[in-house]
Amino acid sequence: MSGIRVLLVDDQDLVRAGFRVILESEPGIVVVGEARDGEQAVTRAAELRPDIVCMDVQMPGVDGLTATRQIMATDDPPAVLVLTTFDRDDYLFDALEAGASGFVLKNASPEQLVEAVQVVARGDALLSPDVTRRVIERSARPRAVTPSAAADDLTEREREVLGLVARGMSNAEIARELYLGEATVKSHVSKVLLKLGLRDRIQAVVFAYEHGLVVPGG
Repeated sequence: MSGIRVLLVDDQDLVRAGFRVILESEPGIVVVGEARDGEQAVTRAAELRPDIVCMDVQMPGVDGLTATRQIMATDDPPAVLVLTTFDRDDYLFDALEAGASGFVLKNASPEQLVEAVQVVARGDALLSPDVTRRVIERSARPRAVTPSAAADDLTEREREVLGLVARGMSNAEIARELYLGEATVKSHVSKVLLKLGLRDRIQAVVFAYEHGLVVPGG
């Protein structure tokens, strides 16, 4: 078994070297390549066909957001996990809109980085509640709201669940908030994604803000 194939993208050699040591110490994860900027990331992603691209945001030349958009526009793209320094980056919402499957802080523990790669590799979106609430407050800035006919097909409960997902709540937290079973919440989330034609919880967050179902900071 070749394991989870990862491409590391960061303009700092030491950062890439550190991430490589952390990830390759975990059985089942293989770093197949590295890139120093967004342009190189797009090229190497096409050449190496990784499962996950760990993408820095702020890089000289082509930045991580542009590279993410270009990678996600290709056929059968890899998942993109955005790496960020939270105090400096205020555009994580743009990364989600670009198609990223999640984000992890650069000061995260080695265990958190490994878990992030494993979560995204399973096809799940990495929407960590403890970080997401803070990111949404900063990055979900007011923008033009586009009405959605698809949202009209949601039941009242499904709209309620979507709103809580968009605020960064996990299924367990939503279950406690609405006095529901966690399995019931998971079912509601799945139905919301199906009805709206969305890939994952990350896209659900973007949809909710873009279509005015949740008000930034509200």
